[in-house]
Amino acid sequence: MRKLTHTEIAKKRQHLDAIEEAHRLPVTAVVDNVRSLYNIGSIFRTSDGVLLQKLILTGFTPTPPRKEIEKTALGATLSVPWEYVKEPHEAVLRLKNEGYKAYCLELADGSAPYYSPVQADFPICLVLGNEITGVSKQTISVCDEALEIPQFGTKQSLNVAVAYGVAIFELSRIWRNGSEDRTQAHQQPSLVTPS
Repeated sequence: MRKLTHTEIAKKRQHLDAIEEAHRLPVTAVVDNVRSLYNIGSIFRTSDGVLLQKLILTGFTPTPPRKEIEKTALGATLSVPWEYVKEPHEAVLRLKNEGYKAYCLELADGSAPYYSPVQADFPICLVLGNEITGVSKQTISVCDEALEIPQFGTKQSLNVAVAYGVAIFELSRIWRNGSEDRTQAHQQPSLVTPS
């Protein structure tokens, strides 16, 4: 085994001019009042990594262009479709009306493990909450289910950008592989390459 060079890694990447043609993960993430510009940048970068369908930034969540967002997004604000909607619950309701199943990533009574969705649940709306207060009660009330990442240490939660990374890559595995066989999770996704 050897580490790939930057040139070898670059050959495997999607090019920005071809990204619109790519088969995107049928998940729209709704960001409910996340305050940190760096968390938003990280969420954009992770969204690019799974080729997310869309990000919806809501409430007081900061929006691009901001240098602090770009510092962690590393250009992903150009490759990830996004929009701003003032009220998070309204964004969720709109997606549900379009046929999405709405999950909030939150500790709630009756929450299911983050790996429990199946292919039939797509398209999915995944709601992420504020760093301190989590997903708002009003937004939780319009979600179909809550997804939880089990914690085994002394803390009860993860940073929102980290939790999003765990959940969205699992949703990507479920959608792209269509199997519970985790050994398939490391296969290269089928991407459209530039002509």
